[in-house]
Amino acid sequence: MAVENLPTFTRPARQRWESIPADILQRLLANVWCGQCRHEVTITNFTGAIKGGNLLLEGKCAECHGDVARVIEGS
Repeated sequence: MAVENLPTFTRPARQRWESIPADILQRLLANVWCGQCRHEVTITNFTGAIKGGNLLLEGKCAECHGDVARVIEGS
């Protein structure tokens, strides 16, 4: 997913997002745990913000459309 499609990233979150190589971003987005599906899924329609020094993505499960989140730890 291109960064242009993510209008609700905070500025610090967008900067962190853009610092991660594209191939790694794709792996991170496709490796999100869904508590409802009970397996790894792809996150869709997500937003991003920095929380506690980490990049937090909140969005929807690609399969059941339930709420999911992904934390990308800060360096």
